[in-house]
Amino acid sequence: PGVRVLFVGINPGLRSAAVGHHFAGHSNRFWKLLSESQLVSEPIDWSGDVRLPEWGFGITNLVGRATAGISELRPSDFQGGRRTLLARIQRFHPEIVALVGVTLFRSLFPNADFHGLGLQIERLGSAQVFVLPNPSGRNANFSYQEMLEAFRALKTTLSLKHRSAVK
Repeated sequence: PGVRVLFVGINPGLRSAAVGHHFAGHSNRFWKLLSESQLVSEPIDWSGDVRLPEWGFGITNLVGRATAGISELRPSDFQGGRRTLLARIQRFHPEIVALVGVTLFRSLFPNADFHGLGLQIERLGSAQVFVLPNPSGRNANFSYQEMLEAFRALKTTLSLKHRSAVK
């Protein structure tokens, strides 16, 4: 089976770049949310990112350049990243592209109205777009419970897609 969900972050933080794994910052809650939402069947941390294909997941960043924060990124970083992301989507054919962060959604769809976390009407290639909150410890826009609800909603969306495909 192919990639069911491609998780997309904005760009690697300095710690993630240093250790060579996604969402590896000390205060990043991505892996805890993935585990607690039961998107994965057992607890994993950033060192287990290579295991994501076992659950039909892939992971990438829009921009490959590591920074201490997104304020260090240039518009050209985002433009080049969009082309690369679309090529990855075309190659791996994910059912859903899970954008990890509202800022990422707004950078990819600057003219779209954002109506909240979850499944969006916009598409990237043939993939549906699902917006998750940024799990960084710096994100004060969402409580941990709201983040967990969004990750659980992604799990529900996947379950519903699977059930309708089986019928």
